[in-house]
Amino acid sequence: MSAEPPPIWASLPLPTLLIDAQSRILRANPAAETFLNASARALADQPVFDRLSIDAPVEDALARARANHAALNINDVDVTTGERPPVQCTIHLAPLQDDPGTILMILSPRELADRLGRSRGARTAARSAIGMAEMLAHEIKNPLAGISGAAQLLSMNLAPEDRELADLIVEETRRIVKLLEQVEQFGNLRPPECRPVNLHDALDRARRSALVGFAAHMTITQDYDPSLPPTFADADQLQQVFLNLIRNAAEACKAGGTIRLHSFYDHSLRIRGKDGALAALPLTVEIIDDGPGIPPDLAANIFQPFVSGRENGTGLGLALVSKIVTDHGGWITVESTPGRTLFRVSLPMAPRELKKEAN
Repeated sequence: MSAEPPPIWASLPLPTLLIDAQSRILRANPAAETFLNASARALADQPVFDRLSIDAPVEDALARARANHAALNINDVDVTTGERPPVQCTIHLAPLQDDPGTILMILSPRELADRLGRSRGARTAARSAIGMAEMLAHEIKNPLAGISGAAQLLSMNLAPEDRELADLIVEETRRIVKLLEQVEQFGNLRPPECRPVNLHDALDRARRSALVGFAAHMTITQDYDPSLPPTFADADQLQQVFLNLIRNAAEACKAGGTIRLHSFYDHSLRIRGKDGALAALPLTVEIIDDGPGIPPDLAANIFQPFVSGRENGTGLGLALVSKIVTDHGGWITVESTPGRTLFRVSLPMAPRELKKEAN
């Protein structure tokens, strides 16, 4: 086996390991480094089953692949590193032609396909919400002004016990107008004015704003990859995305808790753009809280407009986040279990010739 892996090794989008006859890791590609949260140097010579817990008899499968000199697949098994929740994967095992004792192991997470599917749904939700926003604002806001004015005039000539009912009409009308103003903001959001933006600057501005306001009862921790290059985004809209996601986490944790802001580089996510070309979305931000989680009946539709798990919630915050992210050519997904909710935003890098503007 050559001392240096072939160039294609680093370009493989799925976590890939070379395993020797004693089931020790010989090599790990960059996607495997990300999946295992360890460098290739640290993984070298480690027993693979010390680093991966797989809910399947993989040792037997490795033995069969070596004995038969043939590839095989193990479908839909849970794989975990001990540092992350289990991810359902298909495992591909293939012995090398010139060295059958050495096995190529490729992990194909279903998580990736699920993320793409959920994000396509979020994109559809955003388009639907824009049309609904325009319709509601036009059809409801003007008549409400007349209702409120009529109620105020009536209250001037009513007995005190009846005036309370008129005041209630005025108060509720104002509340609905305020909601419609949010709807108008959602429908009229300007197109992003993109330039190179440092993700961590946008995160820090959102964090500081949250801590002096709605997230004052929370602890917000930062786990950033300082080597991340700039993204290509509208700085104000990106800050609004992070602020809304932190607000959502803080409101879910009424009794206090911890919000973790995590940034990292993800080699695995590529999507096909409008021009048909594959585009990488390697810049990843996760906003994780330790609250009660999203109710299962809401999780699949959480980016739909007017879907909210909170009393008196408008259900527009996450729909707006979805719209901004998709307008930037990015993806947003959510994973939630009791005690852990994770929103993941994936964004493109700034074009190489523009990166210096963010420095």
